Amino acid sequence: MVISSLGVGACRDKSKTTAPAPSAAPSASAAAPATLTPEQAARVLAKVGDRTITLGDYAAALERMDSFERSRYQSAERRRLLLNEMVDLELLAQEARRRGLDKQPETEERLRQMLRDELLRDARKEVANPNDIPEAEVRAYYEQHKDEFDDPERRRVAHIALTNQAEAKKVLALALKATPAEWGKLVTENSTDKGPRGLGSSPPELAGNLGIVGPPGHARGASTLVPEPVRAAVFKIEQDSGVYPELVQDGSTFHIVRLASRSPARTRTYEEAQRSIRVTLAQQASRQRELQLEQDMRAKFPVTIDQAALAKVSLPKTGAPAPAGKAKQP
Repeated sequence: MVISSLGVGACRDKSKTTAPAPSAAPSASAAAPATLTPEQAARVLAKVGDRTITLGDYAAALERMDSFERSRYQSAERRRLLLNEMVDLELLAQEARRRGLDKQPETEERLRQMLRDELLRDARKEVANPNDIPEAEVRAYYEQHKDEFDDPERRRVAHIALTNQAEAKKVLALALKATPAEWGKLVTENSTDKGPRGLGSSPPELAGNLGIVGPPGHARGASTLVPEPVRAAVFKIEQDSGVYPELVQDGSTFHIVRLASRSPARTRTYEEAQRSIRVTLAQQASRQRELQLEQDMRAKFPVTIDQAALAKVSLPKTGAPAPAGKAKQP
């Protein structure tokens, strides 16, 4: 089902099915592709009550899909399926309106959120595409933020996790002398965390994989999967594929830490960094445009906030949420 991707306004009132004049602009919600003439766009494909679905509506629904989803509707049978889904969408929408669901506070709130998202999406159209940002601007960012492109040494951590300290000491003694195959066996037989994470069918020496980290204290070196004591320990291991000679405790867990692999520190060149810089600059411009729009709207529609009333609002107790759209007040 693709009903959710068809958007609002897929159908038109019966009175609006006549072909518009060549100079008339189609509505944004059902804008016909440029390849359709006004007469073709107005051709009625289906009637649902007193509303119609036109060829323009149908083509617009296809255009709102991404290319992958659109490719599913090449055959005649799939095209009929799409039209049926549009009919179902309109039937359900009409019944929802008949029941007054469109007037519910929850529905109106979701509509406001949709309108907000559409307005922000429209505002972002004014922002330059990452590929269109001038070369000079990209290079200037690189020169001013060179420290951001200094990548520290990174190490991949493997571990064996145990909750019994005495057992952990025995396994550590074995791990210190283990071959890669024996390490994998120790992980399988003893660790409470079997791993590997994100490595698919990995070799034995990567068993118990925790992930990649940078040096302790480095702003971009941490990982939510690697406890800080484990991160510190792996950077004390001098030999590649070596095992830290002591147990590393984190809470109630005892870790046997192994340096699975490492990559040296390096500085990314401008050529390597420019794509990420372009994305960053585009995101910054997009956010700036959104903030400017918010400021413009606050100037256009004055906002007043009753701070005293806000301070008196009490949140519902856990497990007993207040009805949607209502706040419990003392």
